[in-house]
Amino acid sequence: MSQADAPTAPEDTGPRPRNPGNPRNPLWTFGILRSEVTTTLRRHRTYALLAVLAAVPVLIGIAVRIETGGGGSGSGGGPDGGGGPAFLTQVTNNGLFLVFAALAATLPVFLPMAVGVVAGDAIAGEASGGTLRYLLVAPAGRTRLLLAKYASVLTFCLVATFVVAASALAVGALLFPVGEVTTISGTRISFGEGLVRAALTAAVVAASLVGFAALGLFVSTLTDSGIGAMAATVGLLITVQILDSIPQLSGIHPYLFPHYWMSFADVLREPVHWEELTKNFQLQGLYAAVFGSAAWARFTAKDITA
Repeated sequence: MSQADAPTAPEDTGPRPRNPGNPRNPLWTFGILRSEVTTTLRRHRTYALLAVLAAVPVLIGIAVRIETGGGGSGSGGGPDGGGGPAFLTQVTNNGLFLVFAALAATLPVFLPMAVGVVAGDAIAGEASGGTLRYLLVAPAGRTRLLLAKYASVLTFCLVATFVVAASALAVGALLFPVGEVTTISGTRISFGEGLVRAALTAAVVAASLVGFAALGLFVSTLTDSGIGAMAATVGLLITVQILDSIPQLSGIHPYLFPHYWMSFADVLREPVHWEELTKNFQLQGLYAAVFGSAAWARFTAKDITA
């Protein structure tokens, strides 16, 4: 065979086509996010948590109905009616107030505990179940997986909050009269605007859990025990709330993540008072940035053995 007849190597025509599984593909990233959110919301544990949260407004509504016999009580709101008990006094006059009362009752304990269970189990639960390595086999990257996990926790925060609000609205409309809403400032707004305020309140409550969700995710990267991570996250919640209730530690209160949680009551003022709400959003953003970065630093350098 002559040299001219010898086969020649194929020419390099440029870069090879991108692997469809490349993590830089936005469709792949969306697929990871959708998978994590779907998995989180379809777990039996999630159904149980949401059922408990939905039951709280039912119990509050029935208790108020039995106590008052369905009769109206209270003057319809006033400038000092911003707390949970004050919301309860208005439930018999307007069932829409059960939404605010239920959020005030669940935010200090029930909602954050549910979020702590989901966030604490996000990474540690996969490790203890032996599925974390399989998730990382796919060309997703640890950063994208961590972001998808955090997004799924935030989705649970939003779903859980609106489950409480929807349950309270249904029970309130069933057991009590509904109509125009008297704001904390003493002015009256239409029922439609009251519904908008209720939805905005639920969104504010969900946003108030952003920082705690990042803290729980960070704790979840520190251990391979799902139960241990959940217990540690809930323990931190209880500890910080105790610190926030000690007057002698008032100097550190503005830096504790639950300090401005009850500021959602300012949504029911006319006009809405944004000062405390803004401080709450800024504090939650700070916690999300700090503990989100800490979770990323820990997870990207962690030796995955399970």
